[in-house]
This record gives sequence, structure tokens and C-alpha cells, in this order.
Amino acid sequence: MPKSDRPYPVDDGRADHLIDRTLPPIALPATRGPDVTLADLQRAVVFFYPMTGRPDRPLPEGWDDIPGARGCTPEACRFSDMVRAFVALETPVYGVSTQSPDYQREMADRLHLTYPVLSDHGLALTRALALPTFDAGGETFLTRLTVILERGRIARVFYPIPFPDRHPDDVLAWLTEENWRWPGNTRPR
Repeated sequence: MPKSDRPYPVDDGRADHLIDRTLPPIALPATRGPDVTLADLQRAVVFFYPMTGRPDRPLPEGWDDIPGARGCTPEACRFSDMVRAFVALETPVYGVSTQSPDYQREMADRLHLTYPVLSDHGLALTRALALPTFDAGGETFLTRLTVILERGRIARVFYPIPFPDRHPDDVLAWLTEENWRWPGNTRPR
């Protein structure tokens, strides 16, 4: 299906409950380093995505008809390209999907990602936060959204995300504008 013919996601309200939500202390396996408990982070960008495809496996049937399902690889790669800009704002980047840790390691290595990708393969975090999901091919996938964490709490939610390849730029622009307002940062812009 040509890119312009793909259905775009709409704001269905399924992420409205997340703002100001405290994250539960759930450790998730990471593609690099030890398991990560998002609740323990001071600040972070966490982008939740459905799945990245693999060259040796077909996408689930009907994937192109699911609003917002396409675009995970371009989004992941763009965050990777921009990771230094996020780190300069003392805001590390994490990706999260419901794919297995082995699947994610293969993807992170193949794409040369510069940040950890976390696996919620057992859906523990997804269920605890009631994150929006959809089913395809007999599996449950996260609906694409991004949160900004501040001391274990969700300070900002980006949802829906119609253009995943440009979304990291939007997040960085928001952080750059809002960075001076973070607690503990007394520097004027």
C-alpha cells in the first residue's frame, strides 16, 4: 500500500489516563545492559511501538490496514540518529515493544541502535498502565505512543503519532522548549 494510502491513527482517548501516572516498579529486559525499571529513572523519553519487522519474516496479515502500525523502523532509527541531542538534555531514550528480548536484540544489532530497547513480552507494564494495544496475527501489540518521564511519573504523553519518522523531532522540540521548566533546573533559557 502506498504510504499516502495508509490509515492514520486518531485520538481515541485510550492514552488520556496516562498523564501524571506513576510507573509501577516493573523491570524489563534491555537489549544492552541490565534490566531497566522505568519507575527508577529521573528523566527519560520512552517510546512505545508495535513492532519492528524482520527481513526474513512477513508482517502479520492486514498490518498495513491498522492505523499507525507502520513506521516502527524509521521511528527507531530516527531516535537513534538523534540520541546525542536527547542525552545533551539529560533525557535518555528507551524504546519498548511487546516483542521478545531475542527479537529485539536482533533488531537493535541489525539497525545499530544507540539506546536500549526494552521488552514487555509478558505485557506486565502494558497491563499495569493500561497502555493502548491492538491484536494482529494472534499477538498483542502496543499502540504507538511516547511518554516523557520525570522521577518515575509520566509528565507528557504524545498520542496519537501519525508520522513516526518525524516524531522524534517533535519530541526533541518539545523537550528543548520545556527543558528549563523541569524540577531542579533553575537556569533560565
